[in-house]
Amino acid sequence: MPELYIGIMSGTSLDGIDAVLVDFDTTKPTPLKSIHHNFDESLRAQLLQLTQSQSVTLTELGESDHLLGLSYARIVKDLLESASVDAVDVKAIGSHGQTIYHQPEAEHPFTLQLGDANLIAEKSGITTIADFRRRDMATGGQGAPLVPAFHAALFRERERETIVINIGGIANLSILPADPTLPVTGFDSGPGNLLLDGWIQLKKGLEYDKNGDWGATGKIIPSLLEQLLSEPFLEAAPPKSSGRELFNMTWLQQKLSGKERNEDVQATLHELTARSIADAVKRQSKVADLLILCGGGVFNRHLRERIAHHLPEVRISTTQEFAIDPQLIESMAFAWLARETLAGRAGNIPEVTGARRAVTLGAIYPA
Repeated sequence: MPELYIGIMSGTSLDGIDAVLVDFDTTKPTPLKSIHHNFDESLRAQLLQLTQSQSVTLTELGESDHLLGLSYARIVKDLLESASVDAVDVKAIGSHGQTIYHQPEAEHPFTLQLGDANLIAEKSGITTIADFRRRDMATGGQGAPLVPAFHAALFRERERETIVINIGGIANLSILPADPTLPVTGFDSGPGNLLLDGWIQLKKGLEYDKNGDWGATGKIIPSLLEQLLSEPFLEAAPPKSSGRELFNMTWLQQKLSGKERNEDVQATLHELTARSIADAVKRQSKVADLLILCGGGVFNRHLRERIAHHLPEVRISTTQEFAIDPQLIESMAFAWLARETLAGRAGNIPEVTGARRAVTLGAIYPA
C-alpha cells in the first residue's frame, strides 16, 4: 500500500516552486511525480525586494505570505491532478516555505520563511507541516541545513565515505562517513547559483547561465577572486548557514572596480562557487571516495568542470546515477521531514546545525 507524501520547495534562487509526490512504502523513498511552477513575475519581484530590503511594510510581508500560500496550494492541486491521486490518499505535505531572511548569528537569532501553511492545508485538504527551521534554532542551532539527514537516508554506505553537495542558490555539503559510529555532518559552503544567476540577469537579462556557457567565455580575474574568497564566512568553521542576506549583488558590486569585462566577472563567479565547494570538501574530509551533486547547479557544465578540476582525486557523480532527478532532492527532503514529524522523530542533526539536542521539527496544520 503506497505511503504518499508531498514535498514543496522554493529556494534561494527564487526561480519558482518545485513539488514532488513521494512514496515511502519502499526500501528507499521513490518520487512518483513532480512539477515545477515559475513564480508570477510580480510575486517574484516582491519576494526579491523583501530579501534585499531591511525596510518592508507589514502589508508587503502579509500579502506575500498569503500569495505564496496560495501558490503552494495551487501547485499541490496541479501535482495531484497530473498524478491522478486523490488528496485523501496523501498523508501530509512538507513545505519549507520561502526564506526571506536568515540570521542565526544575531544577538536574538531568527529565521523567516513565508508561505501560509494554513492556506495550503485548507485549500488542499491535506495535513501540512511547515516552519521546520525555528525549532532547531530554539535549541541553539543554525536552523539549516536540514537536508543532510535525508541525504544520509538515501546515500550513506558502509563501503565508502560519500559527500552530497546540493548546489542551489547557496551550496551545502553533507558528509556521510562509511563508519556507522561516526556522525553525519554538513553545512553551507557559500554561494551556489545565486551570484551566477544574479549577474547574468543584471547584465544580459537572462534567468541563468545555461551550461555556464557565458562564464566559459570569460577569464578568471585573480585579484577579484582573492577578494571574494576572503569573505570570512567561507573559512569559518561549521556549523554555519547563509543566504541572500550575505551573498547578493550589493556584496559583489562593492568588490568591483567597474572596469571588469562582464564575462570575466561571470567566469570569476564560477570559480568562486567551485573553489569554495572544493576548499570545504578538502577541509572537512580527507577520505571521501564519491561526490554526489544535486540541485540546479548540476546542469551547469562549466561549473561541474571547475569543481572536478579542483578535486581530481574524487569521483564526481550526480543523483541521476541513483535514478533521482537532481532537482527533486530538496523537495523530497521536506516530504521526508514531514513524515519524520508526524512519526514524532527528530529531523535535525545536532552535529550539522549546532543544536543542543535532536528535536522533532515543524508545526502541524491538520487537514
